[in-house]
Amino acid sequence: MAENKEEDVRLGANKFREAQPLGTAAQTDRKDYSEPPPAPLFEPGELKSWSFYRAGIAEFVATFLFLYISILTVMGVNRATNRCASVGIQGIAWAFGGMIFVLVYCTAGISGGHINPAVTFGLFLARKLSLIRAIFYIVMQCLGAACGAGVVKGFMVGPYQRYNGGANFVQHGYTKGDGLGAEIIGTFVLVYTVFSATDAKRKARDSHVPLLAPLPIGFAVFLVHLATIPITGTGINPARSLGAAIIFNRDLAWNDHWIFWVGPFIGAALAAVYHQIIIRAIPFKSGRV
Repeated sequence: MAENKEEDVRLGANKFREAQPLGTAAQTDRKDYSEPPPAPLFEPGELKSWSFYRAGIAEFVATFLFLYISILTVMGVNRATNRCASVGIQGIAWAFGGMIFVLVYCTAGISGGHINPAVTFGLFLARKLSLIRAIFYIVMQCLGAACGAGVVKGFMVGPYQRYNGGANFVQHGYTKGDGLGAEIIGTFVLVYTVFSATDAKRKARDSHVPLLAPLPIGFAVFLVHLATIPITGTGINPARSLGAAIIFNRDLAWNDHWIFWVGPFIGAALAAVYHQIIIRAIPFKSGRV
């Protein structure tokens, strides 16, 4: 008995492997699984590859469609539900979460389905893609977002101005600190979900448990919107916030705009560190330069 207690103390948490779902056969570490090497920091050869540009175009089109549908929904829902704010929040949250689900499903095999500079930044910190690709994705995402918001403005001239162009800003009654905190935590939830849903080791170990990665990612976006629309309108995506701000182009959209870059990038960095170092115990390697 005493020896067992000493063994427990010596091994601590390492005594128990990652738990398996109840009612399934135990599958501990797969012998045929090996951790993929980190992406190189610089990969000039990517610039000569059509797949690189195809992925950037996919990010542009996906972010364009995301802003078009989501901002158009903000306009339409606000017009239809002025007397019922809760219905409006739910409708907008479903539009944002549903579009992310659809677009990640459509583009995951081409670009990874980021559609968000914060997601790209978090995956870059975890060395899932090169610096060149990360910068290219972020540029294309921001361009796509601006174009999508611009098309909405062309369709909804009156409502567009009335409902502030769907731009993000800290709502009345909340401080900038409140807004920053909401953006950090909301983005942490999203990026942590992205890491968990796309974890290659988890897929290898739990191959008996089917998982459609876009579903939890879209649902995370939906839940975060439910919680933070009353605070900031919910950014958690710098491209979404920038595109709406560029097209609306009023002081209201620009005064607090820094929050919608700083908050998501901090949240994404925290999620990357938490998943890679705490959950997966993978050191951040420098990789090949």
